[in-house]
Amino acid sequence: MVHRRDLNGETLVFGNQGALWGNAMTWWDHGTGSVWSQPLGEAILGPRKGDRLELFPSSMTTWGAWRGAHPETRALDAPGGFDRLSLRDLAIVVDLGSETTAYSVPALEREGVVNDTVAGVQIAVVLDPADPSRWAVFSRDVDGTVVELVYRDGALVDPGSGTEFDPVRGIGTGGTLDGEILGHLPAFTSFPRDVPTFWPEARFWTGAG
Repeated sequence: MVHRRDLNGETLVFGNQGALWGNAMTWWDHGTGSVWSQPLGEAILGPRKGDRLELFPSSMTTWGAWRGAHPETRALDAPGGFDRLSLRDLAIVVDLGSETTAYSVPALEREGVVNDTVAGVQIAVVLDPADPSRWAVFSRDVDGTVVELVYRDGALVDPGSGTEFDPVRGIGTGGTLDGEILGHLPAFTSFPRDVPTFWPEARFWTGAG
């Protein structure tokens, strides 16, 4: 998860608070000592309690999958170990403030793409069938035109406009939406069992029908 640390005109400096809340990391800000929940991006204790940071689009994926889609990326060269965490164990969570929906990754693998509506926003949750480690959540509203995305012969397409879209970058090629870009929406991964802890009213999407 990636949050903006500018809040009300102030740039906050965070550290690892060293404790878990709801089975997830907590931070503290150096300015006030307030404790923040990582999944919520919200201060849960201290003078800033109730303040919330803006969430940026981000993705948990493999380095190979990311580098394939973004070959220009520079990365921090730091030692690390082998992580046995699999995306298939997780859900992709879309939290748009007034409504939160969690999408089972195994169910997404079966569908490839899910066209849905969250908090009134037309979205698409997309897994790349060529590499299920590559995923994204897009707005389906392109300058007032709402696309309906499907996978056809391995390509992500909007049949209505005849446009094929890159499943990671969201760039359209061909058709009437050639050159248009689907807007990335903030989303993140979570263990399904942890979703009700932070978003008790969340809806779980587990498959079509």
